[in-house]
Amino acid sequence: MLGPAMPGIAARPSQPLMLRAGPAGLALRSGQAETPIWALEGPTPEAALRLGRGDQLEVMFANDLPMRVALDWRGIDGVPATEPLLGRPPLAAGTKETLQIQPRYAGTFLCDPRLLGDGQARPARPLAVVVGEREPVTLDRDEILLIEDWRLRPDGTALAPGIDATDTTTVYTVNGRISFDITVRSNERLRLRFINGCQRAVIALKIEDHEVRVMALDSQPAEPFVARNGALVLAPGGRADVYVDATAPPGSTSDILLHDGKGPRPIARLATSNESALRSAPLPQPSPLPSNDLPAQLDLKNAVRAELTLGGSPSDWVTPARFAPSAAPAFRARWGHVVVLALINRADIATVFHLHGHHFRLLDRLDDGWKPFWLDTLAVEPGQTQRIAFLAEHAGRFLLESVGTEWAAPRLLRWYNVE
Repeated sequence: MLGPAMPGIAARPSQPLMLRAGPAGLALRSGQAETPIWALEGPTPEAALRLGRGDQLEVMFANDLPMRVALDWRGIDGVPATEPLLGRPPLAAGTKETLQIQPRYAGTFLCDPRLLGDGQARPARPLAVVVGEREPVTLDRDEILLIEDWRLRPDGTALAPGIDATDTTTVYTVNGRISFDITVRSNERLRLRFINGCQRAVIALKIEDHEVRVMALDSQPAEPFVARNGALVLAPGGRADVYVDATAPPGSTSDILLHDGKGPRPIARLATSNESALRSAPLPQPSPLPSNDLPAQLDLKNAVRAELTLGGSPSDWVTPARFAPSAAPAFRARWGHVVVLALINRADIATVFHLHGHHFRLLDRLDDGWKPFWLDTLAVEPGQTQRIAFLAEHAGRFLLESVGTEWAAPRLLRWYNVE
């Protein structure tokens, strides 16, 4: 018995899509009052926007916060008109704007209002974005797990990033909750869309007693593979779509564990119900997700090459508050050419690099091939050099982001130009 072929998400809104950044609250302490935060909210109570690949969307965005906001549509490539700080200035407090978005790819994305959030009065929440495939996909359930971290002061208020977090307590949430259960039936197949919405933390995730098969990374389909040691490692802003078959005994629970370098902690559970099994046996191994049509090959021999130093002296990198589009770009590339970047981390902590506008391949050490997946975000260990390559297929100006993996580390920016 095969699972249902879930249709792609093809609904095209006939009216503008409404987004609002405003005050909100989360129950981050059991039995205590909600902690005041800021949040980006969509038109429904669901913690995600669900769109269709290729939809032409008109977005109405209202900023009800006492600060400027710049939206980062993480993973939605090739839309220079909406590129924060370059294609579109930050939206002033108490104002509205209209923008056009057309998702080129199906996958899991993030609409993030936190680009200017360092040092602000409160931390903010992003909004998950799901763009459905046009083709049917065989599975039973599709769940989003947006994982976020919070630093709570002794008085229960939450600390924004970019500020010393001494004497704070770390709290993790899944979809805004400090506990989160997913009830499943035996032999049910789930697509779990993990999003690392943490401010600075690289996290590892593991589902006890279940095989985790990776189907996509950072919005782009991969050749399906079983997660090494059953664990996923995600940098801040990174996404992973996985398939999990519910094979635990009826009536049992399996923890979803998070490891942030300080030890594992349960953040959610798969709870297998006592209902009859959904089918007599698990589904067969899945086929790859439908292609997003990124290039199969990259010509590294004739690539444009550049080095980017992360950490160390930030002379070439500036905070978002000091960013000026008139500054010289980090590099230029002609449309249709391949770009190879050497990312050199001179900091004494891991540093996260995020490429706007394009997805890249992580190159092998000898530059003679690449890993079999696409990324837009990469954590580079201290003292390490990583090389990445991408096809400059979208003309325009796009940001480069760098941030250390400590709460107080500043977010830093540069930009590049595809002509």
